[in-house]
Amino acid sequence: MPRLRDYFELHFIIFLWGFTAILGKLITIPAVELVALRTIITALALGLIIYNRGTRFWLGNRQGLIVFSVGFLIAAHWMLFFASARIASVSICLVGMATCSLWTAFLEPLFTKSRIKAHEILLGLLIILGLYVIFQHETEFNNIVGILMAVTSALLASIFTIINAGLAKKMPSTTITCYEMAGACLGTVIFFPIYTTFFAEGGTLDFGLTAMDWLYLLILSLACTVYAYTAGVRLMQRITAYTMNLTVNLEPVYGIILAWIIFNEHKQVSDGFYYGTGIILLSVFIYPVLDAYVVRRKKLKQPLPDQVIIGKD
Repeated sequence: MPRLRDYFELHFIIFLWGFTAILGKLITIPAVELVALRTIITALALGLIIYNRGTRFWLGNRQGLIVFSVGFLIAAHWMLFFASARIASVSICLVGMATCSLWTAFLEPLFTKSRIKAHEILLGLLIILGLYVIFQHETEFNNIVGILMAVTSALLASIFTIINAGLAKKMPSTTITCYEMAGACLGTVIFFPIYTTFFAEGGTLDFGLTAMDWLYLLILSLACTVYAYTAGVRLMQRITAYTMNLTVNLEPVYGIILAWIIFNEHKQVSDGFYYGTGIILLSVFIYPVLDAYVVRRKKLKQPLPDQVIIGKD
C-alpha cells in the first residue's frame, strides 16, 4: 500500500530527471566528455551498491556482453541528449525526448511480436502533428538540429528501454545498469578518435572542470542517476505501473519550468513552440489513461466460462 511519502518521493525523482538537462547545460565541458565522466562515476557508485547489498554481479560471458553492449546505445542517447540542450535549448531537448512513448509504441511490437494498438497509432499521429507545428515556427537552424538530435535520442532511449524490460526478467536490475554504464563509458572512449577528428573544438578533448562543474557532475551522477534509479525501482514495489507511467510524463513539464526560471527560455522560443509542445504533452498524458481503458475493456469482453462447478462443503 503506497504512502503519501511515496508519492512525494516519486515526484522528487521525476523532478531530478527533469533537472538532468539543466545540469547538462550548466556543466561547461562538452557533451561527449560529460557522458564519459557521468557513466564512469555512475558505474563505480552502482558497483559499490551491488557489493554492499551482496547482489549477484557476474552475468556470464554471453549475457554480460549483451548487457554491456546496450551501454553503447545509452552513450549515444546521452551524447545526443546533452548536445541538443547545448545547441538549441533545454525546452526543445525535453520536448524532443517526449516522443519516446511514440517510438516505444511502434518499436515494442517488433521486439515482442505483438500487435500495434490502434490508440497508440492515433496518439503517435498527434505527436507528429505537435512536431510539425514546432517545425513550422522554429526555423532557426540550431533549434531544428537540436530537436532532431533530441528525437533521435528518444528513439535510442526507446530501444534500450524495450531491451532492458526483457533483461530485467532474467537478472538483477542494478547489475544490468552497472554493466550498461560501464559499456556506455567504453563506448564513449571508443568514439573519442572520431569525435576529436570531426567534432571537437580544436581537435582535443576538454576535461577542464571547474569546482562548480564537479558539484553539478556529482549531482547528475549520484542524485539524478544512482539515487533516482534505485529509489524508482524501490517505489515500483508499492506504486502501480499506471501511476508510475502517468507521473513520469511530468518530466518534461518540470524540466521546461526549470529552464524558464534558470535560463529565461520562455523568451527564446516562439508561441508556436508552446502550441506544438502542448499537443505533444497532451498525447503523452492521454496515453496511459487510454491504455488502461483499453486493457479494462478487453477484460470486460472476455467470455464467461460455459460451466460453473460448485464445490461441495
